[in-house]
Amino acid sequence: MASSPKPRQRRQVASTSTTGNYDQDDDDHVHAIYQNPNSRSAIERVLDTPQASAAIVGVLTAIAFALRFYKINQPDQVVFDEVHFGKFASFYITREYYFDVHPPFAKLLFGLAGWFVGFDGHFKFEEIGNNYTDNHVPYVGMRALPAILGSLTIPVVYAIMKETGYSTIIAAFSACIILFDNAHIAQSRLILLDATLIFFMSLTIYSYVRFRKLRYWEFTVEWWSWLIATGFFMACTWGAKVNGILTVATIGIAVLVDLWDILDHKKGFTMEHFWKHFMARAVGLIAIPFIIYLSFFYVHFAVLTHSGTGDSFMSPAFQETLIDNELLMNSQELRYYDVVTMKHKDTKVYLHSHPDHYPLQYDDGRISSQGQQVTGYGHDDINNHWQIIPTKALPEAGRGRVVRHEDVIQLLHVNTQTLLLTHDVASPLMPTNQEFTTWPKDDHSRHNDTLFYLNIIDADSEDPWKSKSSHFRLVHGTTRVSMWTHSKQLPEWAFKQQEINGNKNPTEKSATWFVDQVISTESPEGLSGEQVPKEPKKISFFKKFAELQLLMLQHNAGLTSSHPYASGPINWPFLISGISFWTENDAQKQIYLIGNIVGWWTCVIALSIYVGIMGADLLARRRGIEPIPEAARGRLWNSAGFFLLIWAVHYLPFFLMSRQLFIHHYLPSHLASALLAGSVLSFVLSDTVNYPISIVGRRTKMRKSEFADLGMKGPVVVGVFTFILFLMFLYMTPLTYGTPGLDGETINAKRLLSSWTLHFAAKEIAEIS
Repeated sequence: MASSPKPRQRRQVASTSTTGNYDQDDDDHVHAIYQNPNSRSAIERVLDTPQASAAIVGVLTAIAFALRFYKINQPDQVVFDEVHFGKFASFYITREYYFDVHPPFAKLLFGLAGWFVGFDGHFKFEEIGNNYTDNHVPYVGMRALPAILGSLTIPVVYAIMKETGYSTIIAAFSACIILFDNAHIAQSRLILLDATLIFFMSLTIYSYVRFRKLRYWEFTVEWWSWLIATGFFMACTWGAKVNGILTVATIGIAVLVDLWDILDHKKGFTMEHFWKHFMARAVGLIAIPFIIYLSFFYVHFAVLTHSGTGDSFMSPAFQETLIDNELLMNSQELRYYDVVTMKHKDTKVYLHSHPDHYPLQYDDGRISSQGQQVTGYGHDDINNHWQIIPTKALPEAGRGRVVRHEDVIQLLHVNTQTLLLTHDVASPLMPTNQEFTTWPKDDHSRHNDTLFYLNIIDADSEDPWKSKSSHFRLVHGTTRVSMWTHSKQLPEWAFKQQEINGNKNPTEKSATWFVDQVISTESPEGLSGEQVPKEPKKISFFKKFAELQLLMLQHNAGLTSSHPYASGPINWPFLISGISFWTENDAQKQIYLIGNIVGWWTCVIALSIYVGIMGADLLARRRGIEPIPEAARGRLWNSAGFFLLIWAVHYLPFFLMSRQLFIHHYLPSHLASALLAGSVLSFVLSDTVNYPISIVGRRTKMRKSEFADLGMKGPVVVGVFTFILFLMFLYMTPLTYGTPGLDGETINAKRLLSSWTLHFAAKEIAEIS
């Protein structure tokens, strides 16, 4: 049957006339003037009342708490990344320094929750499966924190939809997608960061919507309040997890669009007005959030004052600010003629030499100097001993004999009485780098080739060289190469030891060494014996903050190793694979992180429909056809468009990352897609909207108002969908809660996609006819 070429005429809502013209923004005030609300269907009038809305959000919130606290004590074992974040919480209680790629806010909350419920920090969450009950850990109290935040996310999602002008039933629809989602529930029941991240992300969105609705009440107390609330919650999102920065980017893009609109001369605003708005947003969305973000690290450093597992990640100067740190306790100033051992910072091999010589010719035909071998050796040995020789006149005693930054020194290999030397001869394994060897100390013919500059990292002129705490580079005085090593081993002729060579970059970061032991010294203090407590040193908060931020970025980017449950971003919206969080072999129990397939695929369909609708509308309007009423179009572009922006900014950047990625990285985008799904459903069911929605200003010109009216279609469609969604949730609950245990056939039945790697599945045996 041929379709009519005439575009579909969508029903226009009757509206009462008002005097004057409304401001030119499409998406505006709800408290403006009302058409007769009684013109809507009876069900819509009932659902739109404050009492009905409060009852619905109350029921949804109660269900959220019930689902997230149900059997929260099961399993009573360490699950998945509780092994990390539970451990970090314990470090806050014992005040031991640790390192992690994520900012500290959410982990501080876990530490506070643990302290509040009486956790003493003795349990270190060493391995997945370690038992909480046997070790008397109040883990339920710690798990309650994300459960509360995950539960409170549901009313926030509902409120976002209501504040952006959608009807009660549509707000409930979006909230239910999150409410009955197995992945969100699983994450909210464990000591993990995502529930905190998503809760504060949703509060950021809600606050920004409230701020935008007050744009005709600019610079009022309420306007400033919601602007600052947006910045505060944005900082909390960023502080909860490193990918919270994507929420910051989302708000940043929205603000730029907002400011671009204010800059439009057709709006009649002066540049002074524009700069007032710019500065207000700079204060509320840049300065205040950054101060709050800094405060998380200030508390982090103030609590973690003792030496801990994170010491080795930090610079020596940072480590010496920690109580009982090894560098603080054992470092001592080095003096000329001290005998020391030196280690490479990255590979931890000793600078080593032995009487054996390089072969005359290498396997590739190159010729060596046949000098004494200088290598990197991984074990303590007498051939690791080197004496620091001065190249200048020294006083008989006193501070003048201390070795200092930028001194020119020689290093004498004690066992062979030869001096360290490098020269313009290719190294055994790297023809572009210089060979390191030694030279007899009494032969002065090559004196200049034995001179090295001592460059202590982050040191000032005249700073002393110290054992343990002074990281340094040894730079050759003549050729300016830095002493360097790498993990590749030399052949059998060098006993498979590590090559030492000269890197032509004198500031190469990996050419970093430190003095590990002082074998003998002329220092009045003598060798370190009984440890005497030392006062921790002080460095500025901002230096510590900058160092930690850089390390967090570097290590986050370096998480590139393979993982059996890692997955690519293209798979996430479709639930192609999940993550095995925990298993118990005897009872065949498991927790498998996977979303509710009904909800997730509905969101994918909604995203596709939205893109199709907006694309078709653009094409139609290009030909002078306007198939969508102006108010509905404004809602699709502004509210739904904002939700699409949130989804895209929290999703698309992962395609550019080379680090390990998992499906839980999609959860913020999934929440945004649930908001967008509600927008699309509202449009599909009816072209009526609550319009305008912003708060009317004193001088705002008015347009005609409309009210959304979905009739009986809305409750019926949402009711049926929620019922199906709930059934799917129930079907997957054994994998979400980790109980009860399932037999192999049942597990096979719950593997809805063949790509899901569930444990304890029964082997499928093909029948032979």
